[in-house]
Amino acid sequence: MIERLYLKDLLLFDEVELDFDDSLVVFSGPSGAGKSLLISSILSSFGYTSHTQATLCELSLKKPVTLDIDSYELDDDIVIKSIKKNKLRYFINSQTISKKLLKESMKPFIRYLSVRDSKSFDSANLLSMIDNYIISSSKEFKKLHKEYQKRYRVYKSRVDELNRIIEDEAKIKDMVEFAKFEIEKIASISPKDGEYEELLEVKQKLSRVDKIKEAMDKASGVFEFEHYINEVYSLMDKDSSVVDELFTQLKADFEDSDSFLDSLEGVDIESVLDRLGLLSNLISRYGSIQKALEYKEQKELELAKYKNFNRDKSMLESFIAMEYGELYILATKLSRYRLSYAKELEDAIYEYLLILKIARLSFSFSHSSTLNINGIDSVDISLDGSSIETLSGGEFNRVRLALMAVTTRKKSKKEGVLILDEIDANVSGDESIAISELIVKLSTVYQVFAISHQPHLASKASQHILVTKKENKSVAKVLDRDTQVEEISRIVAGENPTKEAIEFAKRLLDSKG
Repeated sequence: MIERLYLKDLLLFDEVELDFDDSLVVFSGPSGAGKSLLISSILSSFGYTSHTQATLCELSLKKPVTLDIDSYELDDDIVIKSIKKNKLRYFINSQTISKKLLKESMKPFIRYLSVRDSKSFDSANLLSMIDNYIISSSKEFKKLHKEYQKRYRVYKSRVDELNRIIEDEAKIKDMVEFAKFEIEKIASISPKDGEYEELLEVKQKLSRVDKIKEAMDKASGVFEFEHYINEVYSLMDKDSSVVDELFTQLKADFEDSDSFLDSLEGVDIESVLDRLGLLSNLISRYGSIQKALEYKEQKELELAKYKNFNRDKSMLESFIAMEYGELYILATKLSRYRLSYAKELEDAIYEYLLILKIARLSFSFSHSSTLNINGIDSVDISLDGSSIETLSGGEFNRVRLALMAVTTRKKSKKEGVLILDEIDANVSGDESIAISELIVKLSTVYQVFAISHQPHLASKASQHILVTKKENKSVAKVLDRDTQVEEISRIVAGENPTKEAIEFAKRLLDSKG
């Protein structure tokens, strides 16, 4: 329930602070005073309207029992705040929240009926109302309804998945061909990690082969003088070990050079250069041989996944076909329940329509082979054979109230907030009385906020708030008994109420208890 409203700088209002009763709260006052602005601010705080002109709007409310928003810690007392500077920002208990998430989270607890809102008579909303009525009477239907909706959501997710696969089918064929092309391109070269560096070294060695051979041919004659050099050292009585070590090392090095040349014998420099060119292209494209091999592995995994595509599609099609059959059976059972309870519900609604001087309402069901969250049913309503579109604005709103009254008749505790925008506009006195009685019934299970220009609803209010404007500034104040008499008499007779209007206002208030 909304406990408090505080706002600043709302067009005509400098500041408003109101503590609300938890039953029927009625706003009244002269046209143009700002009643709709206040209602709009409340709606905007829950994300319902496009924006609010208030620089600050703050609502304090008791947390609905079933309200749970992922990643938000909520106490029993909740403060929803909207602040407008350059843009409008929303907060819940000082935590930022998007307008969309706020609206979706609060949607089950905030109901808004504007002057003429045909959504109340959409097939989905009518079916929801019918189902809620049956659920309150039948545990079997409640269990069936829950099972169907749970399984349908899984079924719908699989249908959506299959549709995505079908949409992507042509793309996947192209992706398969591309993956094969990329794999073959790398596989045809068959690179090995470190191979490029090894071939570079071979290339460098090959470039020195001729020079090494030429130098060795010229230097190999030095070994012919080894004997003479040792003889010189011997004749001079010098240690020839240094000479021996030098020539030993020279022979070892020359043998290594021969081995090196032998290892390169038969190596085709053109083949090495061609191979280096291929590897260089891979490195240029992928960054390194290792990354090229990783890319090839990645494409091989993708190709394996694509090969499972037809299998996944086939499995989904099998599941959907099987589940459709079972869901259709459940949906048919739901339909039978709805048809069996339709007459009872029509009678219950007629009890209210009779009071409201509206013709009897009838449900008309049709079926489809296509499943949706409500099964296979669509439903329309007519009044004495006439379409709902033929109703006047007043009749339209009275039918909506009758439907709401029926759906709440078996409930015993407050379950949310109902906001009514001039729901009793353009009706006669008798109709106004009937509407006010129904709204009082609704206020036993909703906290009701209503704008009214009729004396009967204003007199039934558990809290009556007057909105007035003076010198282009609006104010809102809670009325006591005496000021409520003044306001109701103004509604009846205008700005200068007669004695009769004042007495009438008093009688209305006295009859409330």
